Amino acid sequence: MTQPNPSSLPLATHTVSTGRSADRSQLRTAVYVLVVLTAGAYLPSPLYPGYQEMFGISDLLMTVVYATFALVSAPALVMCGSVSDAVGPRLVLRVSLLLAALGSACFLFASGPAWLLAGRAAQGFALGAATGAAGALISARSGGRRAGSGAVLASIAFVSGTAAGPVAGGFLAQYVPAPHLVPFVLHLVLLGFGWRRVSGLDSSVSGTLRWKPALPEVPRGMRRLFATAAASGFLAWTVAGLFLAVIPTLLTRTMQAGTALVGCVLGAVLICSVLTQPFVPRIGTRAAQLAGLGALLVSLGLLAATTGASVVLTLLAAVVAGCGHGLAYGGAASAIDVVAPADKRGAITGALHLAFYLGAGCPAVVVGLITLGHSLATATTWVTVGTAALVPVAALAVLLVAQPRIALMTGNTARLESK
Repeated sequence: MTQPNPSSLPLATHTVSTGRSADRSQLRTAVYVLVVLTAGAYLPSPLYPGYQEMFGISDLLMTVVYATFALVSAPALVMCGSVSDAVGPRLVLRVSLLLAALGSACFLFASGPAWLLAGRAAQGFALGAATGAAGALISARSGGRRAGSGAVLASIAFVSGTAAGPVAGGFLAQYVPAPHLVPFVLHLVLLGFGWRRVSGLDSSVSGTLRWKPALPEVPRGMRRLFATAAASGFLAWTVAGLFLAVIPTLLTRTMQAGTALVGCVLGAVLICSVLTQPFVPRIGTRAAQLAGLGALLVSLGLLAATTGASVVLTLLAAVVAGCGHGLAYGGAASAIDVVAPADKRGAITGALHLAFYLGAGCPAVVVGLITLGHSLATATTWVTVGTAALVPVAALAVLLVAQPRIALMTGNTARLESK
């Protein structure tokens, strides 16, 4: 009987260990970049009331400044969703970091609303281009016991950055000198670290795809599932977008709240989202979305009742909204991740986030348009009630369409079942 050569075992073990170490390094890089990019995109949120007073900006233009990020991210996702599938993630993430640096520089030197619009556009294109690349890299390199763990990790990274941005921006604006300068200088430093990490990514491309701008294409067999996931995620980000775009101004006007308090209220939405997302693989994508939509409905009711007039109720609405956001958004992302073909994951991830970004941006524009004839509080109430009316429709759709259940992994394979 032939015995294995003992001298070959350390080499094989070393090769496997090196491969796993490289995967972990790439995973950490993708997570870091996604967190830093999203943090930068939402860093200005608690600063908007100050910019509005400083530059004499109307409510409509201020909401357009906020929404520019989402409205630019949408075409960026359409154009760049499949880029990483063809050219690899390193080039895409490098370009995204440069654009994000340009966005922070615009805020750093802002002398009027045009600078803010340009900064938001650069931030939107940066994150829109990076979302598919970073999400696909995280899904490919994450090794968890459960299928869909990559989608959950990417979602947590995305929301963690979204939470860190307004919290850091609020505290820095209130407790350090030069509140409209320091946050963006620090963000440029973090982007510099991100550039160094991305430079260490493998530049080779395993596929043979050739990229060209195209509309996102979802495989026919998963289109109904995709539509329900997109609806759940759209509503989750609509609620988050209302907090991030409108609540800072309402709290400042009605309660004379400082930027630190505003940042904490906004951060509560997203911190609670991060804390609830790990439960998605445990309860399943359908149950997560249904529970999340239910919590969003409760939050919208509280938000319509207070419209920023009570810090306690607004904070409670923020906590409930965050829990609902984490479950609905995380469940939607996981439902798609576990059925998406590996060679199209970047494009499909980009298409799904297209719905998320539109959810975050479009309602803010609607609020701004309504303020042309009504107060900001009235506009917020109308949009909140309209959004609440859509929640039961989305929940019914989730119930009617079979959702994949995330089952425990055995070795390198996962068993998916309809639930």
